Amino acid sequence: MNAISTASRLIDLQCSQCGRPHPASILQTVSTCCQMPLLSRYALSGTWSKDELHHRPKSLWRYEEVLPVLQPENQVTLGEGFTPILALPRLSNQLGMARLSLKDEGLNPTGSFKARGMSVAISKAKELGQEACIVPTAGNAGVAMAAYCARAGLQAVVVMPRHTPAAFQEACVGYGAELLLVDGLINDCAAQVKTLNQTGRYFDVSTLKEPYRLEGKKTMGYELAEQLDWQLPDVIMYPTGGGTGLIGIWKAFMEMRQVGWLHPKQPLPKLVAVQSQNCCPVVDTFRGRQANSKQYVGTPTIANGLAVPRPIGEPLMLQVLAESGGTAIAVSEEDIRQGTQQLWREEGIWGAPEGGALLTATQQLLEQGWLQPHQHVLLLNTGAAYLYQSALTGGSDTLVSR
Repeated sequence: MNAISTASRLIDLQCSQCGRPHPASILQTVSTCCQMPLLSRYALSGTWSKDELHHRPKSLWRYEEVLPVLQPENQVTLGEGFTPILALPRLSNQLGMARLSLKDEGLNPTGSFKARGMSVAISKAKELGQEACIVPTAGNAGVAMAAYCARAGLQAVVVMPRHTPAAFQEACVGYGAELLLVDGLINDCAAQVKTLNQTGRYFDVSTLKEPYRLEGKKTMGYELAEQLDWQLPDVIMYPTGGGTGLIGIWKAFMEMRQVGWLHPKQPLPKLVAVQSQNCCPVVDTFRGRQANSKQYVGTPTIANGLAVPRPIGEPLMLQVLAESGGTAIAVSEEDIRQGTQQLWREEGIWGAPEGGALLTATQQLLEQGWLQPHQHVLLLNTGAAYLYQSALTGGSDTLVSR
């Protein structure tokens, strides 16, 4: 039997709670031991140098050694990754900050950072011989899965809250996915997915219920380091729903330390989880208002990606906040509207409401003294505004002044 020729240094998958190894050669969901997310583990020692990156394509696949797809022909790509980091000089001046910047994930294929995770997850589904995928989604993940399944020639089923803006629904159908609408939030969609997938016909790419979306999202951390010449910001503001990106960015920093790209004593950024007051389970747990979010009940928010009331990754998110010295904060719907408008009108960035939430959260943390004006604060805008068009142009949640 010939060995597989691969750049990937994937070893196995480990339970995020107890560390028990699981084979990466077969389809996996959550760990069999603790029913918790599985984390990909790589062989990171050796001579792999960051200098090798210089001549590689500017996409997330430039980091293929630390991605789980073994055979390059299985990489399903639309050119995702390597989004720009933009200075925000006008907003920096208004807030009295020395350095405020933004990584604009809205410039990814399908208009959000979900393209990263779905590129890797659908690539792995293809590699493992899957023919159909299913996902519960608040919006952007469904659009991304539909697009990457179309690219890979796989069947796609998207289960989405009925109140999701029409553009998200239309995009999924446009990519050829089967779209099912559910009354409620993403946890209600997840229950429907569980019912539909009782026979195991579909590869369920629910957030952190498979190991590979996390690996795509972590490339934001690799890119931040590379684009900033390996000098990381002091604080990263992150809009938090399921939390895959928050967890993934921290995982990337840990891997880069292990491989030698970041010095072991180099300070790492403090990570801040930003949520809507309409749905802020992680904030409530972080601040001791509840033991955990398993019974949390949220309501819809105009930043629909934040409406994840019972995230399976909450323990990992809390671990990241603790290890990084970060915090968690919730902002009102009006704060989100105002922050989104500021991004548009002051800096010309057509950011999604999730990104707008970060700006007002930054201002509030400055006023509280948690952030200091001299720090380099980076906002991670996760999407573009265009898919939210129905919410932006009318109804009670409009972001556009009449």
